[in-house]
Amino acid sequence: MSAVHLEIAGSVAEIRLENPAKLNALTMSMIEALDAHCARIEDCRDIRSVLLTAAGDRAFCVGADIREWASLDARTFARDWVRRGHRVFDRIARLPVPVIGVLSGHAFGGGLELAATCDLRIAAPGATIALPETTVGIVPGWSGTQRLARQIPPAVLKEMALTGARLSASRAHAVGFLNGVEDDPRSAALEIAERISDSAPQATETAKWLISAALEEDSAAAIEALAGAAMSPTTEKAEGVAAFAEKRRADFGKVQS
Repeated sequence: MSAVHLEIAGSVAEIRLENPAKLNALTMSMIEALDAHCARIEDCRDIRSVLLTAAGDRAFCVGADIREWASLDARTFARDWVRRGHRVFDRIARLPVPVIGVLSGHAFGGGLELAATCDLRIAAPGATIALPETTVGIVPGWSGTQRLARQIPPAVLKEMALTGARLSASRAHAVGFLNGVEDDPRSAALEIAERISDSAPQATETAKWLISAALEEDSAAAIEALAGAAMSPTTEKAEGVAAFAEKRRADFGKVQS
């Protein structure tokens, strides 16, 4: 049975980490499951938002399972472990619909980097966040020094990355990483998801693209996607497609913009 589940209820999809005995530590099979769930979400036009949650109240995710990567040689660690995880985390961040992270407990290392892929984040009062990688002789590998640098003030991020310091939920909220701290973070996230469902779907998707592009999150694809959407309903496109089908030269001179 997969340790990452996907449930779709109406317009809301929920990706749930289900490895509470190991505090939802990430294995490569879980990373691959996240990838597969992203593919399904991308193909479902009825989904308007995604909740990223985890089983148990002790930890959202304490990072990558050390037993999976500790014995890897440098090349394998860099090419397979880091780059594959990076690719999947990027895919989550670039989902066309808003992703809301529900931090019911601690988010450390890769777990914090996973939370960083979300557009919005709600945490329980007892949750903490940390980047403990340097305390075990490595550095953040799934965008803890890159995406998080756009979400957490540099001095605070350096404090976390250089010392392994933990931030409380209240401090993480104060520095802008969290949107809220709630006793029932999942219910609060569902309320946000309901408000998203009441908004115009194309406008919501476009707004996410625009903000993500401003934050240098897949900006090249966002710009070209928006340009493609702008050209799609034009009479120029209609004439070009008709000319191709009729095996003639397109006459754009007769087309009005």
